[in-house]
Amino acid sequence: MLFVLKSLEWAPLPVAERLSRLYVRALDRAVPRLRIVAMRNLSLALPELGTRRHIEIVDGVFRSIARVALAFARFPSLRRENVSRWIRIEGAEHVEAALREGRGLLFATAHLGNWELSAFAWALLYAPMNVVVRPLDNVLIDRLVEHRRALSGNCLIGKRGFARSILHALAGNDAVGILIDQNTTADSGLFVDFFGLPACASTGFAKFAAHSGAAAIPGFALWLESERRYVLRFYPPVPMSGDIARDTQALQTVLEDVIRAYPDQWLWIHRRWKTRPPGAPSLYERIPAAHHPQ
Repeated sequence: MLFVLKSLEWAPLPVAERLSRLYVRALDRAVPRLRIVAMRNLSLALPELGTRRHIEIVDGVFRSIARVALAFARFPSLRRENVSRWIRIEGAEHVEAALREGRGLLFATAHLGNWELSAFAWALLYAPMNVVVRPLDNVLIDRLVEHRRALSGNCLIGKRGFARSILHALAGNDAVGILIDQNTTADSGLFVDFFGLPACASTGFAKFAAHSGAAAIPGFALWLESERRYVLRFYPPVPMSGDIARDTQALQTVLEDVIRAYPDQWLWIHRRWKTRPPGAPSLYERIPAAHHPQ
């Protein structure tokens, strides 16, 4: 891990780009389960596209992962003065309007595009934000990742006392970023419609919005091949009704729409439909176990 990271950080950028693609191709071949899961997910969610298009999308997913890894490796060299080479921002007016309301801001984001760069760049260009993270299983790697994530001034919120930390940040009219696209267990989430399938989604985001009155703004760093950089695109706030089920569904619907527009930039390698309604059979019965993405 350290060798890969440092080689991408220190090599000239054109070389680092090739190295990143090489490393990810090696990952693809070494862990075939990832591609198997992605193909299964696509057959469930977008069956109308057919196998050939599914393969193209999965190939794109691995290219997307290579771009994420490269940007993450270059974090130590990113500054306010040069970050625009990597990313630009659209829809900042939605964020500014929400912050004028004074009740804080909840960013709904996902493993779509470059979720690492989106938070990092926002801190450099505007102000540090609070980012909810899941600690990695390997303590040493977790420390390395946390250190880099915090280089632009962001505050990382882990599992311990996370609810209190989030509400405290929102009460101070700060921004909090939360990933909303991961599978969760039935006892901590509820089933929503996601690509026409029941998917268990965390209710935490909707509950924090209901409790605080904070604006709920979707935001994703999406790769634009025409510009050879990302656009951090903020969408209009998702109206929050206080009905947790309805609001959770509304967020997932927005996420699905953006994934449909950029299917090769979402992390299809995650077993998103792992948790099933009572009595429903597994959708991944013949696929080896996989870890949750971070």
